[in-house]
Amino acid sequence: MPPMTTDLSHIRNFSIVAHIDHGKSTLADRLIQLTGTVAERDMKEQLLDAMDIERERGITIKANSVRIEYPAKDGRTYTLNLIDTPGHVDFAYEVSRSMRAVEGSLLVVDATQGVEAQTLANVYTAIDADHEIVPVLNKIDLPAAEPERIAEQIEDVIGIDASDACLISAKTGIGIPDVLEAIVKRLPAPTGDRDAPLKAMLVDSWYDAYLGVVVMIRVMDGVIRKGDNILMMQTGARYGVDKLAVLRPKMTDIAELGPGEIGVLTASIKQVRDTRVGDTITHQKKPCDKPLPGFKPSQPVVFCGLFPVDNAEFEDLRTAIEKLALNDASFTYEMETSAALGFGFRCGFLGLLHLEVIRDRIEREYDIELITTAPSVVYKVHMRDGTEIELHNPADMPDPATVDHIDEPRIKATIMVPDEYLGDVLKLCQDRRGIQLDLTYAGARAMAVYDLPLNEVVFDFYDRLKSVTKGYASFDYQLYGYRTDNLVKMSVLVNEEPVDALSMMVHRDRAEMRGRAMCEKLKELIPRHMFKIPIQAAIGGRVIARETLSAMRKDVTAKCYGGDATRKKKLLEKQKAGKKKMRQFGKVDIPQEAFINALKMDS
Repeated sequence: MPPMTTDLSHIRNFSIVAHIDHGKSTLADRLIQLTGTVAERDMKEQLLDAMDIERERGITIKANSVRIEYPAKDGRTYTLNLIDTPGHVDFAYEVSRSMRAVEGSLLVVDATQGVEAQTLANVYTAIDADHEIVPVLNKIDLPAAEPERIAEQIEDVIGIDASDACLISAKTGIGIPDVLEAIVKRLPAPTGDRDAPLKAMLVDSWYDAYLGVVVMIRVMDGVIRKGDNILMMQTGARYGVDKLAVLRPKMTDIAELGPGEIGVLTASIKQVRDTRVGDTITHQKKPCDKPLPGFKPSQPVVFCGLFPVDNAEFEDLRTAIEKLALNDASFTYEMETSAALGFGFRCGFLGLLHLEVIRDRIEREYDIELITTAPSVVYKVHMRDGTEIELHNPADMPDPATVDHIDEPRIKATIMVPDEYLGDVLKLCQDRRGIQLDLTYAGARAMAVYDLPLNEVVFDFYDRLKSVTKGYASFDYQLYGYRTDNLVKMSVLVNEEPVDALSMMVHRDRAEMRGRAMCEKLKELIPRHMFKIPIQAAIGGRVIARETLSAMRKDVTAKCYGGDATRKKKLLEKQKAGKKKMRQFGKVDIPQEAFINALKMDS
């Protein structure tokens, strides 16, 4: 293999950012196809989305990279390194770190939809990373496309000059050559010193069954070669490089990576946990003097319990969760037990989509049926004695008499919505205890900024928002800190036994409504027994809602026809006494579906 001595001025590193569904994965496909990086017979839709769930939902979850060789019109051949990033708010941390590895971004905006909430969030991430940004208007082949209006909107809302935006249709391939020329002409080349000590950024890592951990790196200075001994500066771990490659989506071995290049290495690393994203890689013998600025690790915001439906599958679930955690540093887990559900794990996620994706992957890839408890957020409980504890699970709430006050996490939500649905959106935010921070207009679209409790958003805020706006609203959020509020723990009692999997934190003003809804729902879901079952919602010792599930009864008076009425009475009294005794010792079986459906609360 000849050493790759690519001139820095011939390299362009860039990422594609966009709102969900504005066509960034399709654009990546076209760039790969037009430059002949992948043979026609191997070409497929969403080429860079490797997971089944990504292809099925049509979303990108993991940032992915590809190296493209492009012969430009000026007669020189350029090496383009493209990183395709997710568009969904839950995976924003994937975007932020991919941005640090590249110098420029293509901002893809749908020429029919215009700028959406997530477009803004991703563009600001790119601007923070000092990127040169090239606007690209996609879907211009659609009859509803209005490229001039959308170009103006980009200038008004984001403040980027969009007068020379590339007009393309990623689906049909119109305008793709212009995008390649714009990348070469308008995006900056990387900088770096080939003779300096090695300094490379660890961009991502994933687990491969054959190679162990594969690490994606961006070389800033110096050269890394196969067989080098490397040092990870944050963790202090030392490894020998077994293999160096570039991704043309498939791995292609190379002898060395120089400054400005993006590639992957393997070094017999056992677990992804050993590789910190954002770490600096250097040589053991001649390390660089100071590491690259790291970036903050992602913090899980939503917690929920995952339990196997069949308790015998607990060990399989443990294996599945450990394997998923190998690939996903933002997913945390610890073991927990529940009286109702047995053994399981308390897991932390970045948001509800992240939760759904992990749950689907466990059910699909490992064939384990799961029960998910109600998602909850982290509360800060301030005790009377001045201490503070973090509450991940409402079931662990300390005695209310010892609690001084509880702080809940708040988010700053940006909602972009067409004018005619604004009233419904404002009402939805008010119902969820939101505080309006700002309301502005960009053309016929309103942009509302709200301070909302994360607890209210976690349940089904996104679904409700989409349904009241017929799918036209877009929503993006960031954490906004903690605030004290009047929160209480609501427990659910079935036959006077608390069911810990159903307890939740609610605002005192809304507790009665939530409790009543929960009791009514459980009454439909729990099958009738031979004895009467009270279903109650309670705050502390005070019951706030109750439903009674009546008993099935056997007709004990069937054999008495005619004769004295006291005989019937005696038999009925006897039955009543039996049922009373049964209720004391009887165990109520709550079926699995009842848990799952009861937790889908706010429908």
